[in-house]
Amino acid sequence: MNIFELTTRPNENLFYKRNDPEDIRLGEKIRTDIKDYYDSNVVILGSPQDEGVIRNKGREGAKGAPDKIREALYKLVNNDKIDKLKIIDIGNIKIENGLEEMHEKQEEVVHQLLHENKKIIILGGGNDISYPDCKALSRFNNNLLAFNIDSHFDIRSDKLRNSGTPYRMLLEENLIKPKNFFEIGIKQFASSAVHKKYLETKGCNILYFDEVKKKGLKKLLKEILVKKKNKALFWGFDMDSVNASDAPGVSAPSPIGLSADEAVLISELAGKDKRTNIFEISEVNPKYDIDNRTSKLAAMMIWHFLNVM
Repeated sequence: MNIFELTTRPNENLFYKRNDPEDIRLGEKIRTDIKDYYDSNVVILGSPQDEGVIRNKGREGAKGAPDKIREALYKLVNNDKIDKLKIIDIGNIKIENGLEEMHEKQEEVVHQLLHENKKIIILGGGNDISYPDCKALSRFNNNLLAFNIDSHFDIRSDKLRNSGTPYRMLLEENLIKPKNFFEIGIKQFASSAVHKKYLETKGCNILYFDEVKKKGLKKLLKEILVKKKNKALFWGFDMDSVNASDAPGVSAPSPIGLSADEAVLISELAGKDKRTNIFEISEVNPKYDIDNRTSKLAAMMIWHFLNVM
């Protein structure tokens, strides 16, 4: 399987170049040439689709997110810590013939990247990508700990997969173990009682937004990471978990939510933990963004993730 046949190369116009040796930007640091793939240790991969969001009765627009995030990311500065990393952007998953086939392609690409010992940053797209991403990681190492940082459970039982079904699919297919699955930042007013009962019956872990704010996000996550000895970590970050003042351009905005600072904190915790294999950002919707605020936040999250690796 050739991952480069299943992906399209990134748009070189997104790679900002200031041409100032005293002020080097990530657009001048991050590589794109296939020949540079083999000695890279971090891979950026985009998934420019929102079919799953539309199926879930959400608003169209997330398909434009990967390139908007890249545009913001590649204007940020390079520094000594990030410069030590060998980062390549291999482009986007080819979007052809519907969501199911796209998921199959994405799973195979991510699985291959994991086998070649790459840390992966994935730019959605709809939150349905958590299914192929986490499935690929489970195939690679089933001793995994999975986080869904989100306003919603994403465990709908719909027959047609969508952005609300990924974690139900993962649980039902025994790809993640309930005791090692954490729903973080869930908003009670946006969560079905039936879905809550399903998770509780399964033995999954729910940390509601109210509890996170009361006890402190950093404290709660550090306790989990210390307690859990799993060998692999998956982080799924849905940007609608952030309050709309900090992240207006999402598929399902909310006036309350995590702050931008808390989003960056999660990125740093993920980047510092050597067990992290996949850091995934989904549901940025540039169509509804204000001054690219949400794409810029996603870019800053990635910068902080890289800065502590």
